Amino acid sequence: MATIAGGIGVPHTPYFPRFAAAEGPDGEINRQFGKVRAELQRHDPDVIVIVDTDHFNTFYFDNFPTFAIGCDHTFYGPVDDVALMPPRDIGSNKALALHLHRRLVAQEFDTALVTNYRVGHSIGVPFYFLTPDLDIPIIPVFLNGHLPPMPLASRCHTFGRALRQAILSWPEDIRVEVIGTGSFSLDVAGPKMFPGENYGVPDLPWAKRVIELMLAGDMDTLLSEATEERMLAAGNVGGELLNWIAMIGAVGNDRASWIDLQEIRGHAYGVWEAGGNR
Repeated sequence: MATIAGGIGVPHTPYFPRFAAAEGPDGEINRQFGKVRAELQRHDPDVIVIVDTDHFNTFYFDNFPTFAIGCDHTFYGPVDDVALMPPRDIGSNKALALHLHRRLVAQEFDTALVTNYRVGHSIGVPFYFLTPDLDIPIIPVFLNGHLPPMPLASRCHTFGRALRQAILSWPEDIRVEVIGTGSFSLDVAGPKMFPGENYGVPDLPWAKRVIELMLAGDMDTLLSEATEERMLAAGNVGGELLNWIAMIGAVGNDRASWIDLQEIRGHAYGVWEAGGNR
């Protein structure tokens, strides 16, 4: 039977590979991703499931599902010009992805199935730092954290729990890591940008509040406070918090082991140990 190896949360800014190269190995980006990468290596997964909000590379306004799962042997990306990361075919696990899709539907999550698909920086960048050789199969799970109406935070947590049960029902003896990716407070090319920049962090206290609740394992309070209005007040991509919430549901442990806040960008890096695998 499959087991949950653990969970991690990271940002996915498309400029980070270039920034990290300029900063060098002792720069903040490399240090933070390096710290998470060490935890990922300790968890030693055979497959990674990443919960992500697509940035109009896989989907567009005319077809943007609330939940979807990529089901193919490989997928292609990143296709949105990530510096130092040319697009390529990335290995997946089609059989497991199809199994997850079937099991999610059986648990009343009518998740879209996507084949022959492409992805952007929001999936490419985390793996540039975490698994640069792209040698672990990756299954993307897409969650709408950008376009209202977004799913309720409680619905996303329940979705994560359903994803957990789907993973655990896989009969092969494999370890699966779950990643949630995105920002808690960030406005990109919007009215809340910093002067002279193409981004802003409109509500750093909210990002700190989110982290406080995750460290305490107080999921009930986080789910009640993370309304669509509250998340979007923290920036036009503030709904990416939902990816982390789904990841926490899948890991089966509400309390983070540690989370580091990157204040200047409203980002965080965190790790969760797996809950009981049942």
